Amino acid sequence: MQRVRMSSEQAPVHKLGDSQMTLSPKFRLAMIQSSVLSPSEIEFSLQGEPLIPGLPDDVALNCLLRLPVQSHAACRTVCKRWHLLLGNKERFFTRRKELGFKDPWLFVFAFHKCTGKIQWRVLDLTHFSWHTIPAMPCKDRVCPHGFRCASIPLDGALFVCGGMVSDVDCPLDLVLKYEMHKNRWTVMNRMIAARSFFASGVIDGRIYVAGGNSTDLFELDSAEVLDPVKGNWCRIASMGTNMASYDAAVLDGKLLVTEGWLWPFFVSPRGQVYDPRTDRWENMAVGLREGWTGSSVVVYGCLFVVSELERMKLKVYDVDTDSWETIDGPPLPEQICKPFAVNACDCKIYVVGRNLHVAVGHISKLRQKGTCEDKWNFSVTWDVVDPPDGFSDLTPSSSQL
Repeated sequence: MQRVRMSSEQAPVHKLGDSQMTLSPKFRLAMIQSSVLSPSEIEFSLQGEPLIPGLPDDVALNCLLRLPVQSHAACRTVCKRWHLLLGNKERFFTRRKELGFKDPWLFVFAFHKCTGKIQWRVLDLTHFSWHTIPAMPCKDRVCPHGFRCASIPLDGALFVCGGMVSDVDCPLDLVLKYEMHKNRWTVMNRMIAARSFFASGVIDGRIYVAGGNSTDLFELDSAEVLDPVKGNWCRIASMGTNMASYDAAVLDGKLLVTEGWLWPFFVSPRGQVYDPRTDRWENMAVGLREGWTGSSVVVYGCLFVVSELERMKLKVYDVDTDSWETIDGPPLPEQICKPFAVNACDCKIYVVGRNLHVAVGHISKLRQKGTCEDKWNFSVTWDVVDPPDGFSDLTPSSSQL
């Protein structure tokens, strides 16, 4: 039995339910400080109205900030203080950021298959409940697949770049930023070149874009980078080949861009790799670009692909042999229908299919027997998160964590 040393100092005794009761410094939650309470909340506290009867306000606040957003409408009717906290999403998200909450959320950029209307749906990966965020300030009727999205999770920021006006096939240089703790969109400095169907990726907190279709519908070879802090775009080295992007990934600090296989599959797809440390592009390895037949994610520092050509098992790229290997485990669940939107967090892959069914792939790895090198065998198991009935007409275009 572990011994616990108790302090001999005397402390005032509070009755259960006293809103002024607080935890001693040794037992206070490390991230909770009374300074996070707004003046209005402090006023209610001084009036003797606790957030949760029987709990100190700092502990109660920690509990309420864990409520799923979906339940806010019902919970804010409990009392004035709950309404003050939960009735304003900006205040709620700001409190979460101040207290260091890092529960992952999956942001899905989707469109209605009949009307084409675009919208964002957010899946809380802790409670597996859905909620919405404000609509993007985009006036034109746009093609959902022409945008490229990127996120910087540590900053709670989501970026939407480029796109295409669907009526006239005109690419956009639009850049929008959603800040999670403020729960609002802002318009940022435009890209240097308008583009659609291009490659994008985040490296060291900067957003890189390359290639795509130009205003005259020709493919681009130009590339640029955004510094989110300064809000400025700068040109980087051109790819050396005009190319629209089928998929892209960031691996080992480099941006990988592939145009994918094109019908009738007579010509091997092109691929380029950009190293921001040298500001140079190089041709992608043959095995990597020819086997890249779906949407990619990076897990355990390895590149995985969920194939879109047929219902295949997940496969992983082997850098040493320049080849792809099928990993152990079942194929993608049959509820998940293409088009897919794929992303990853830690050792889990999230595949969003039509009607926003979500397959959660748990990736595990074991060192290969009889090898001294860092060779791994991967396997996957799948779970499916069924969507609400109202999502039956939604199709995903992108997903970000």
